[in-house]
This record gives sequence, C-alpha cells and structure tokens, in this order.
Amino acid sequence: MKRLVVALVALMLALPVMAQKAEGYQFTDGKLVKTTSVKNQFRSGTCWCFSALSYLENEIMRAGGEEMDLSEMWIVRNVYFEKAVKYVRLHGALNFAVGGAFHDVTEGIKKYGIVPQEVYEGLNYGTELPHFNEIDAVLKAYVDAIIKNPNKTLTTAWQAGLNGILDAYFGKMPESFEYKGKTYTPQSFAEALPIDMNDYISLSSFTHHPFYTSFVIEVPDNWLWASVYNVPLEELMEVVDNALANDYSIGWASDVSEKGFSRTKAIAIVPEDNIDNMSGTDAERWGAMNEQERNEALYRFDKPIKEKTITQQMRQQAYDNYQTTDDHGMVIIGTATDQNGNPFFKVKNSWGVRPPYDGYYYFSRPFVEYKTMSILVNKKAVPKHILKKL
Repeated sequence: MKRLVVALVALMLALPVMAQKAEGYQFTDGKLVKTTSVKNQFRSGTCWCFSALSYLENEIMRAGGEEMDLSEMWIVRNVYFEKAVKYVRLHGALNFAVGGAFHDVTEGIKKYGIVPQEVYEGLNYGTELPHFNEIDAVLKAYVDAIIKNPNKTLTTAWQAGLNGILDAYFGKMPESFEYKGKTYTPQSFAEALPIDMNDYISLSSFTHHPFYTSFVIEVPDNWLWASVYNVPLEELMEVVDNALANDYSIGWASDVSEKGFSRTKAIAIVPEDNIDNMSGTDAERWGAMNEQERNEALYRFDKPIKEKTITQQMRQQAYDNYQTTDDHGMVIIGTATDQNGNPFFKVKNSWGVRPPYDGYYYFSRPFVEYKTMSILVNKKAVPKHILKKL
C-alpha cells in the first residue's frame, strides 16, 4: 500500500511537468545535413561571416573533407580593411559598419585565403568572445578623420595607420603557419580545401528586377555591390528543397526583426491575421477579440496556428516598405514538422549554444518564403532546369 501511495504521489507531481512539455510547438526533425558546431558571434555584427563560414565548413565535409573550424576574424579583419578603403574613396558615401553579406566571405577567401580558427582567433583585446563596440567606434572615427583631412590630400601613411589599428585589435596576420604537420600560407590552405569558391552563387526573388537576370541587391550591408540571381519565389523554394534533399545546406540571409520570431522559444512563424482567410470556429473566435487580444493570441507560441499563404507580391511589398530587411545570416541545415505536420526548416544560428534547442531554431516554411533576402548555395544544388535559365 505504501508503495502504491508513493507511486501515486510521484505521478501527481509529474503530471504538471508532462503537461508543460506538451504545450507549445513540438518538432520532429526530418532530413538533416551534417554540420559543424554552433558558434557564438557574441557582441559583434558579424553574423554574415559566422553563417557563411559555417556553411562552407558544411560544404567541406560534404565534399569529403575533415570537420574543421575556420577563422571568422580572419575574414572580418580583411573585409574591414577593404571596406575602409572603399569608404574613403567614396568620400564617406558608403555604409561603413561591421555588417556584411555572404559574398564578402567567398570573395575574401579568393583574395586573402583562409586559416583555421586556432591559427587566428582575432581576439587581441582581452575578451574570450567577439566584442566589437570599441572596434567599430575606433575604425569609424579613423576613416572619418581621413576623409576630413585638413591637408586636403591623402598621405601615404593612412592605410598603414588603418592596418595598425586592425593589427592591434585582431592581431597580426601570419604569412605562413603549421597545421596538422604541414606548412601552409593562407592562400595555399584555401587551395587545399576540397571546395572552390567559384561554385557558389546567391539567389533572391523580387519583382523590381527581371527574373533570370542578376542584380545588385539593394541593402545597406552590400558594400561590395555584389549581385544575386533573381528567380520566382516558387523556384527559390525549389532550390532550397532540392539542396536539402541532396545533402547541401543553404546560407540564409533573412529578417528576424519580426513579431513572429521568438528568440527565447527559437521559433519563427507568420500567423494568419486576416479574418477573411479564416473559417468556422477560428473566424468566430478571432472576430470576438479586440486588437490586443488578437496580438496576444497570435504571438503566444503556445500551439501551432494557421499561417499566411505567401505570395510574390507580399514579399515585394514587405521589401519595398522596409518591413523586410537584411538583418541576419544563418544556415538552413534541414527540415522538420510540428505536431500538426506543418513544415519547418531547422536552422543553425551563431548566438551560441542556448536553450531550448542548443542554438538551433525552427522557422516555418511561410516565414522562409516571406522573409528570405537571399540564399547562398552550391551551383550543383540548383535544379538543372533553373540553372539553365540563369
């Protein structure tokens, strides 16, 4: 009898926990691509570099190479130099900030090579994780001072001064290094990798440029003025689906400044908020709510809800009205479904290993359709009938 009482008490104590776990979204992973560990960009606007290098690390393993950790700060340091030179050349008429894009990484590797993380950590200022508040302010003040130069002409010393600042914060760049018993230069190490930077292309989907042409994507962080290929939305998603089905991950530039994105719950959705698109009890319940109650219900994330059907026009309007901005880079590494069978993508972020999914996030398919700015993919991951049109 005593054992029965103890068992009943234990069951009663467990019931609230079980109920709590049953609330909200429950995800079942589908096809996943092999990926490297989750990193932490910490207090730096370098998601573009963390995500692009994470994507390339996946590509190295997919091509048969070993798992490795490439140096983000190697790219950031060299890109900051290139950006400063262009900023001065344009008399300050350029977005000089730490933000960037995927092509900064592929082009940076072409020009400067790449090194492992252990060779160049780039943390020469007393912290264990990137902390850019001071770096960003110092570099911006320096290039602005060069532009306002009272000499009215640039001296031959300003780029040396810029390199001095960069070396002070990031550390001097090695001309050669030892890695696993071999000697490399940054260029020879890049050449030894089983991937080719020329195999990677960026795609987007907007109607203010013709489809199947390339255009310079108009976002402030595109300081390099690099181009993306423009395809219809359904073909953009076809590329994403085809890539994952064939063990390719996807570099994903998106907008996470949305009410439908929860940092704490690691979920992103696009709730249906138009009563005309609802029916039955959903429409009745929605119609009886005031605006505050509706917002609370939409963004409570306590259970799967109906999401919008995304169109090409909706994407364009959100972009034109600054409702979709290029503010974060991540890596799509697989598919998933919630408990109702709704499709999601599993995404690796660069905000460190954190709950509830150890640094991974789940983005609904409508969210990816709606808020994708661009993707970085291997050309071989693009269906041939689409690639032929580009």
